This record gives sequence, structure tokens and C-alpha cells, in this order.
Amino acid sequence: MTGGPAIPRAAAASAKKSGSSLGTIVLAVLVIGAVILPFASKNFFIFQMTQVMVYAIAILGLNLLTGINGQFSLGHGAFYAVGAYTAAILMEMQGVPYGWTIPIAGVLCFVAGFLFGLPALRLEGVYLALATFALAVATPQLLKLSPFEHWTGGVQGIVIIKPDAPFGLDAVLNPDQWLYFFTLVIGLFLYWLARNIVGSRTGRALMAIRDNPIAARSMGVNTAVYKATAFGISAMFTGVAGCLGAIVIQFVAPDSFTFALSVALLVGLVIGGVGWLPGALLGALFIVFIPNVAEDISKGLAGAFYGFFLIAVIYLAPQGAGGLIRSGLARVKRML
Repeated sequence: MTGGPAIPRAAAASAKKSGSSLGTIVLAVLVIGAVILPFASKNFFIFQMTQVMVYAIAILGLNLLTGINGQFSLGHGAFYAVGAYTAAILMEMQGVPYGWTIPIAGVLCFVAGFLFGLPALRLEGVYLALATFALAVATPQLLKLSPFEHWTGGVQGIVIIKPDAPFGLDAVLNPDQWLYFFTLVIGLFLYWLARNIVGSRTGRALMAIRDNPIAARSMGVNTAVYKATAFGISAMFTGVAGCLGAIVIQFVAPDSFTFALSVALLVGLVIGGVGWLPGALLGALFIVFIPNVAEDISKGLAGAFYGFFLIAVIYLAPQGAGGLIRSGLARVKRML
């Protein structure tokens, strides 16, 4: 009587262990490839891959808000702008080392996101989307206002000097390679942080609010605090991405943070898979490289081809890359 169920349990444990081992191997291969890449590529491609990691961090933050907590945002380009201008102002006007601008930008964007999330608690669905849309549209105009021009540089923006590798590493790494590794380390840390948040009690509360807010409230979850906190954490990730993006691109201007940026982050989220954290990297690859591919096909119809690629991906993988990969792995397991 007791011997029967032991076999399925053992098989399940073995399958779980093998799946975990496979995931570890895949992660190790990706990390090794990421370390080798800047030594085997040209500077422009290294710059592009650094941009991919920057956008992946921003999409990761948006995924925590939308995929994990269920709140829809069309305004994360504003938090990206706050992070970028924080880096530019501190580095070029205050002489703060670029490494310190990242935690400062993260804290400022967390506060901004939390405060924005508080009045947005009464809004859901399309109404919340409209409020965040207004934030994204208003931000570039606010950055151009004359009272802020001394800090933001107005329409002229701020030029940032690209930092060299510290600790004598400039003899081995050029600035593009150094910023690549710098962004890679921060990206891996933030991914680890996001995974731990999702797996923690806070993450379970956020998902409970997403699935059924009434049930979550009845179980003692303070939905107001958790939803505002989710906005703050998401804004923090996006602000750190904006800070890194400003350092990498070496320039910030109001027209760099239009509503199109918020839409691009949302596109990356959908392409990568809503609720699947590793999909942030795939979504970032899409929004960085697919526009270039579309322009190579036809400069006059680049927007049309970009839309075609987007529609094709959504049609072939309606749940994003995450759903496609999960379904593919399920088929492989059934075959085995």
C-alpha cells in the first residue's frame, strides 16, 4: 500500500533535479558566453549588447509591476528619464563618481514610483494606463521648462564623458568593454534580486493581488501598500536602467524620453513574456535589433516591416517567448 506512490514521487524528484541541473548548465553557458563576447566583437556590437542589457533591466522592472502584480503602465519611460538625468546631473555638474549615481538614481526612482503609485491605487485597467500615459507624455515637456533648464540643459541636453576602466583595468579593457562588464554585473545582481522578490512573501502577496485582489485582501494582505511598493520597486529597476543608459550613450535630452520609449519597453515585455523574468533579455534583443533589421530591409518602410515582425511574433507566440519556450520544453519532455 505504501510502496506504490514512492515511485512517482522519486520520478518527480529526479525530473525536478534534472531540470534544475539543466537550468544551471544553460545559465553557466550564457554567463561564459557573455564574458567572452566583448573580447571577440567590435566596439559597436559591444555598445549594442550593453544597450540590450540596459533595456533588459528596465523591462525586468516593468515585468515586476505588470507580470507579477498585474498593474499596467505606459509611463515607465518617465522613470527611465529620472534615472538618466540623475546620472547626468550628478556626474557633470556635481562631480559625483558614476558608480555612486546608480544607487542614488535607484532610491530617487523608488520614491517617485511609490509616491506616484499612491494616488494611482484607485485606478485600474485602462484608467491606470491613461494616468501613466499622461506621465510619459508630460515628462519630456517638464524637462524643457526654463525653471529646470539650469539642471537639465533644456532642449540641448547634457553630454556625459564616458568613464574609463578603474583599478588599472584600462590597460586591458577599453571604455566600451568596461561599461559592458559593469552593466552585466549590475544586471545579474538585479535579476537575482528580482527572483528573490518574486519567491519571497512579498512576491506571493503581489501575485495574490494580481490573481484576485478581493481574496488577497480577505487574507490580510494590505493591497494599497503592496501595490504602491510594486510601483516603487519597478520604478527603481527602470531608473537604474536609465542611469546606466545615460552613462553608456553619453548624452541625455528630453526628446530621448518620449512616449515611444515607454511603448518600446512594453513591446519588450510582451515579446519576452509577461510574468517570465528571463524574457526581459529576449524582449530587449527585439527592441534593439529588430528596428535595425527592418531599416536594412527598407529605409522608407522600416516602420511597416517592424510592425510586420511584431505582428508575426505575437501571432506565432501569443504568450511571448516565455510561453513558446515552455511549450517547447513540454513537448521535449513528452517525447522523452
